[in-house]
Amino acid sequence: MRHMSARVLVVDDIPVNRRLLEAKLAAEFFEVTMAASGAEALAVAAQWSPDVILLDVMMPEMDGFETCRALKANPGTAHIPVVMVTALIDRSERVRGLEAGADDFLSKPVDDVTLFARLRALLRVKQVQDAWRLRAEIARQLGVEPPVTPEAAVAGSAVLVLADDAEAAEVGSCLVADGAVPALVSRPEEAEAALTTGRFDLAILCLPATGMEHLRFASRMKAQHATRDLPVLLVADPAQRDLVLRGFEIGASDYVLRPVDGNELRARARNQIRRRRYEERLRTDLDRSLELAVSDPLTGLRNRRFVQHHLEAALRAGDVAVMMIDVDRFKAINDGHGHAGGDKVLQEVAERLRSQLRAADVVARFGGEEFLVVLADAPPEEAVAIAERLRAALERTPIPTGQGEVSVTVSVGLAITPTGVSASEAIAAADVALYRAKSLGRNRVEVAPARAAQSKD
Repeated sequence: MRHMSARVLVVDDIPVNRRLLEAKLAAEFFEVTMAASGAEALAVAAQWSPDVILLDVMMPEMDGFETCRALKANPGTAHIPVVMVTALIDRSERVRGLEAGADDFLSKPVDDVTLFARLRALLRVKQVQDAWRLRAEIARQLGVEPPVTPEAAVAGSAVLVLADDAEAAEVGSCLVADGAVPALVSRPEEAEAALTTGRFDLAILCLPATGMEHLRFASRMKAQHATRDLPVLLVADPAQRDLVLRGFEIGASDYVLRPVDGNELRARARNQIRRRRYEERLRTDLDRSLELAVSDPLTGLRNRRFVQHHLEAALRAGDVAVMMIDVDRFKAINDGHGHAGGDKVLQEVAERLRSQLRAADVVARFGGEEFLVVLADAPPEEAVAIAERLRAALERTPIPTGQGEVSVTVSVGLAITPTGVSASEAIAAADVALYRAKSLGRNRVEVAPARAAQSKD
């Protein structure tokens, strides 16, 4: 992370302060742009898209708090982490900055080690969020509505608190004041057990005098897939600065120093829980959105767009067996049982096809009453046997439609396609074989001659 290329916007109305921070950041290989006022910062942030913003609090006209609120209110800049920098040491000012949407607060003169530890922690989180924002943009391009931003309230959030009894009660009462639900444990082993049985939005680790065992627990947590994205908030003594920095290297997200100010702890916990909820909402909504984008809404099978991309990729890797399957005399089914009955038939056909195939095979609704199957690593004889099995699975049992039962058969065109053939050529070859199956009486499998599946080149 130390030498990653990251863009930092430095906002300060005093030129010497800007130059000092610019020099420190450039020495650590950050790309730096500067702004001398809040208004200029808003314009530069929107145009330049920095990875993090270092924002001075005390500026004329538009101070840091107002600037931060404006940055967070703009959808184009709301995701950019903001670190407020000030000579003020009043805790209420820190809380005010956090309430304005700041991700952190640093006091002047800025300590270099702390600055870069905080930047690296924020950039780690931003990398994850940027990946999800990219997926949101892909979903948008596929015509899927992007997910909505989660609510700001944190009521109902589960928070794991590892602390001795006295501090656990203090931290727990702060969380309860915001409607969060704390799980209080006093030893790392209890914390690990809690993680295996429950789901949490935040872990708060209150470091004892030694603290190393707590950091080892944090390290184990970050190494496990199920808990690696869980934000970690450290509570430490001012003298434990080195432990806090070690915590950031492990993957901690934030910290609060003792004596703990309840308002600051609540504000920092809220920020971490909101970020966690945002990422989880993005993950679940995008997974669902992308699933919809590649699925057929009636049958739940993959759709034409997906299977064509899949087939192209499969043909680059090796020989592929492609089946085009068509429901015989489907118009008569629609006419006799209505469109709702026809839909039930297509859904049952889809389910029977899916149940007869292996997990690695892909079956898609290609359009209307046509289905396309791409078989993974199936030799020609096996592909023919699978095609016959699919045909028989449909013929065997009538399908209820709500308007009575209907006997359904399918015709299958199979093409064994060598590497290097395009997806469209493979599909065309299977389609020719399907046409022959139809013309020879339906309810049968026909295999395309080898030359039909060869590239035209």
